[in-house]
Order: sequence, then C-alpha cells, then structure tokens
Amino acid sequence: MTLKNVKLSLNKITKSLGNVQDAREFLLKNTREIIILCSRSIIAVHKGDLKTGKSNLSQADKLLKKYKKKATGELRRYLITPEQEFVEAACLIAVVEKKEIPSDKKLAVMPESYVLGLLDGVGEMKRMVFDKIRIGEIDEATRVFEVMENLYLQLYTFSMYDKVVKEARRKIDVNRILVEDVRSAITEEKRRTELIKILQKLEK
Repeated sequence: MTLKNVKLSLNKITKSLGNVQDAREFLLKNTREIIILCSRSIIAVHKGDLKTGKSNLSQADKLLKKYKKKATGELRRYLITPEQEFVEAACLIAVVEKKEIPSDKKLAVMPESYVLGLLDGVGEMKRMVFDKIRIGEIDEATRVFEVMENLYLQLYTFSMYDKVVKEARRKIDVNRILVEDVRSAITEEKRRTELIKILQKLEK
C-alpha cells in the first residue's frame, strides 16, 4: 500500500485552498474601500451634498462590480457587508431624490445584502427625519417618515428568516423602536406647531 493517490489529491487540494485563501484575503482587504465610500456617501447626503454622495456611491458600484469577479462560490459571502452598505446608501439617496428605492436586481446585489441594507436604511431615515424637524421642515420630515414606516412594514416579516438572513430579527426589533420614536417626535412637533398657530391668532 502506498500514499501516491493521497499525495496527489492533497497537492491539488492544497493548491485549491491556497487560491481560495488568497482570494478571501484580497476581498477582505479591498472591500473595505467600498464600505468607506458608502459611509462617505451617507455622510454627504446627510450634510445636503447630494452630488458628492452620488459620486461616492458610483465609485463604490464600480469597485463592487470589479470584485464580484473574484467572489465565486463560498467567497460571495465576503461581499455581503459591502453590498449591504451599498444598498443603504442607494436607499437614502433615492429617498432624498423622492424616487423609487432601487430593486435588488437594479443594484445587482445578493438577496441577503438587499434586506440587511434596507433595514439599515430605516435607521438613516430616522436621522434624516430628526434633522428636518430641527430646521422646521415638518412636511418633509413627515414624508420621509412615511417612507421609513412603510419600508419597516414591508421588512417586518423577514424576522422569520433570521437563520438565513443573519441579524435580520435584531435589526427589525431595533427598527420597530426607531419607528415609534420618530412617530412620537413628529406627533409632538405637529402639536407644537398647531399650538403656536393658535397662540399667534389669539395675539392678533
């Protein structure tokens, strides 16, 4: 008995695993740039700089398409986080531009990335609503909240897929609290605005 066949098999496996490991390290290193670009996109949008936000998102999109060629088979899971960030930024830009949030097909992302990205987008919308309330744009705050609430309701049922879409249930639970917080804030602001109007009429 010899180990000739074993040796040949292990040599092939070693080469294959080496290639997978190299690709994994490449993806982990290079997809950080995508995450950073998406974060910058979101920050720019919140600052009112939509042009920079869209530019950063466009750069992230190009890099994603480039790295997807290396992410085959099991390696695709290393694209979930960057794709998730990409979806979140794209979602926020669509809301600001009063456009339809793009589909998973349009964004060319995996289903898990799409769901998680939209769930994170709800949190960014909360921030936007409070920014609008702070500067007195209650109508715009209400519009964004309506999108936020409807998106949450569409995503709510995905908590049952928590074993498949990791973190889905936790994010949905957090989003429920966010939606309630924003609803209370808008209701309070509307009452305050109405009270001011009544007082102003009485003073005349």
